[in-house]
Amino acid sequence: MPACPDTRTNQRPDPDALLARVQKEEMQKHRGKLKIFLGYIAGVGKTYEMLKAAHLKKDEGIDVRIGYVEPHGRRETEMLMEGLPVIPVRTIEYHGVKLPEMDLDAILSARPQLVLVDELAHTNVPGSRHPKRYQDVEELLADGIDVYSTLNVQHIESLNDVVARITGVIMQEKIPDRVIDEAAEIEVVDLAPPELLQRLREGKVYIPDMAARAIEQFFNEGNLYALRELALRRAAERVDTQMIEYMRTRSIPGPWPVGEYLLVCIGPGPLAERLIRTARRQADRINARWCAVYVETPAHHRLSQKSKEQVDRSLQLAEKLGATTVSLFGLNVANTALEYARQHNVTRIIIGKTLRPRWQEFVFGSVVDQLIHNSGPIDVYVISSGKDLPEKPADLEPLLPATPPRDYVDSLTLIIAVTIIGWLFHPLISPVNQLMFYLLAVVVIAFKRGFKPAIFTAVIGVIAFDFFFVPPYLTFRISDTQYLVTFAGMIIVGTVISMLVARARRHADAAQTREKETGTLYALSQDLASAVDAATIMNAVGQHIREIFQWESAFFLPENNHLVVHAQSPGLVLDADDIAVATWAFAHGATAGYDTDTLHGSKLRYIPLQSSRGVIGILGVQPVEPNGVITYEQSRILTAFANQAALALERVNPARPEEPHAP
Repeated sequence: MPACPDTRTNQRPDPDALLARVQKEEMQKHRGKLKIFLGYIAGVGKTYEMLKAAHLKKDEGIDVRIGYVEPHGRRETEMLMEGLPVIPVRTIEYHGVKLPEMDLDAILSARPQLVLVDELAHTNVPGSRHPKRYQDVEELLADGIDVYSTLNVQHIESLNDVVARITGVIMQEKIPDRVIDEAAEIEVVDLAPPELLQRLREGKVYIPDMAARAIEQFFNEGNLYALRELALRRAAERVDTQMIEYMRTRSIPGPWPVGEYLLVCIGPGPLAERLIRTARRQADRINARWCAVYVETPAHHRLSQKSKEQVDRSLQLAEKLGATTVSLFGLNVANTALEYARQHNVTRIIIGKTLRPRWQEFVFGSVVDQLIHNSGPIDVYVISSGKDLPEKPADLEPLLPATPPRDYVDSLTLIIAVTIIGWLFHPLISPVNQLMFYLLAVVVIAFKRGFKPAIFTAVIGVIAFDFFFVPPYLTFRISDTQYLVTFAGMIIVGTVISMLVARARRHADAAQTREKETGTLYALSQDLASAVDAATIMNAVGQHIREIFQWESAFFLPENNHLVVHAQSPGLVLDADDIAVATWAFAHGATAGYDTDTLHGSKLRYIPLQSSRGVIGILGVQPVEPNGVITYEQSRILTAFANQAALALERVNPARPEEPHAP
C-alpha cells in the first residue's frame, strides 16, 4: 500500500511572493542597509547603544566612521566615541550664526562600509542639499553605504497626531513611514520610565534646570508610558510584516488574512491629515493596501487658495506615507467615492465627521450619511476631528468673483426697459403675464452677470412691479393682500433660478477645465505619435507646456557622459547649478528642485524621463506660481507629459543612454 504523501511537502511557495523577494534582494545588492535604534523619548540611550554596536562592527574589521553624532554633553557617550574615526562636519552660516551639519559629500568621498548618523529626523540648515537628514541618509544608502541611525517614535509621520494628543506638543520634525518600512533592522532601545526620570533628576539627560522643566511638561510619567507603548507597537508591526513575508515565500501555512483594501476620503479641511495618518495606522495593523481619494466637485473652484493648498499637502502626505493617491471628478462626493471603491474592491472606507451645522446637513444632505446608507458590504469608519482641530468647514470663496458696479447698472437698465414695455402695453397684458417679463429679466441677468446681480434684479423687479402695476398705481401700498404671496413667490423663484444658473456655470467651468486638460494630453499624444526624431518630440512637449501652464521648459539628455541641454525655451536662462541639479535628478531617478524636498531652492523642477530601460533624460520646467507651490493637478499633468515624452524618445532612439558624470 503506497504511503500517503505528506501534504506539507507538497505545498509550493507562492511564485509571486518569490518573485517579489528575488526582485527586492536584487535591488538591495548594491544598496546600503539601514539600522534604526528606535526609542520613545530622548535619554533612553539610543546614541549610546548605536556606538556600542559600532565598536562591535569595528572589532569585526568593518570600516566604521562617525558621520554625525550629537553627545549632548553626556560623558559616557563621549567616551564611546573615542576610537571611532570621525568625518569632520561642515559649518553653514545662517542668519549670522555658524551651525554644524553633517558633510554628506565628504562621507560619499570617504566611502566607509558603515557610517553613524545620529538624529534621523533632524532638519538641515537652509542651503543644504536636502531639507531633512533622512534624505541625506537615503543618498548614502543608494551609494551602497550602510548606516546606523537613531530615532524617537514621536517623529514618525503617521503617529504625529497621536503624539500631539498625548503630549499636547506638535512635532515639526517628521520622517515618512516608508523610512521605517525600508529599514533592514530596527532595534528598540527601551528604558523603564521610572529609571528615565531618575536619570533626568541626576542631570544625565539635560542640565538640572532644563530637566526640572522637562519633568513638569513633556517628561511626565503618563506621557512616557504612552510613548513607550507606541514605540513597542510600531516596532512590533514592522516585525510582523517581516514574519509574514517570510511565511509567504516559504509557503508556511497560517491564518492568512483576506486581502483588505482601505480607502480614505479626504477633503480640503485640516481634518484630512488626521484621516490619512489614521488610515496608515489601520493599514499597518491589518497589513492592507490603502489609497487616498479626493473627489473634485464643481465647488472645488470656489475653495479658497488656502483650502486648495491644504488638499495638495494632504495628497502629498498620503504619498509619503505609502498610499496610492487619486483625484476624481464627480458631482456627488459619496457616489463618486463608492463607485471607485466598488471598482477597486475596497473593503473599508475612512471618512471624517462632517463639520457643517446640522440644519445644513438636513437641507443639503450629508456625505457621511450617504456613504453609510449606500455602502453595502463596505465598512465605513467615521473619524472625529478631536479637540486640537477647529470644527468648521473649509473656507469658500464667494459663489462668483466680486461683482463690479456695471453688473448692477445693467440689471437696473434691464428692469427699466421691462417696466417701460409693460407700461406701454399695460392695457393689453394682464399683471400675471407682466410678471413673467420680470422673471425673464432675472434669468437673463443670471446667465450674463451671475448670482448676485440676479438676486438684485429679482428684488428691484418686485419693487417696480408693485409701484407701476399693482393697484393703487404709483404707490407702494397694496390693496389686495394676495399680491404679497405673488411677491414672495417671485423673489423665491428668482433666487432659485439664480442659484441653478450659477451652479450650471460652475459645472460648465469645471467641465471646461477637465476638457482642456484631456484635450492637451490627447493633442500631445497625437503630436508625439507623428514625431520622427527627438528634436520634434521635445519641441512638441515644450510647446504644450507653454500652452497649458505658460511655463518655460528644457530637456537634459546624456551625451558623452554629461547632460546636454536640448529644446530650451527662448526665455529660459540656465547656469552650471541648473545642470548640476539635473545631473543629480538623473543619477537618482528622482524629482528634484522647485517645490520638492530636494534642492527646493532651484528655479526649475526636474522630472526624470522614465522609460522601460530606466531614466533616459530630464524634463526641466520653470514655474511662475506666486506662492512657490505646484499644485497636485499640475504635478499630475507634468508627470504625464514626462512619461509620454520618455516613451516617444525611447521609440526614436532605442540606444541605452550613457551615465553622466557630475560636473
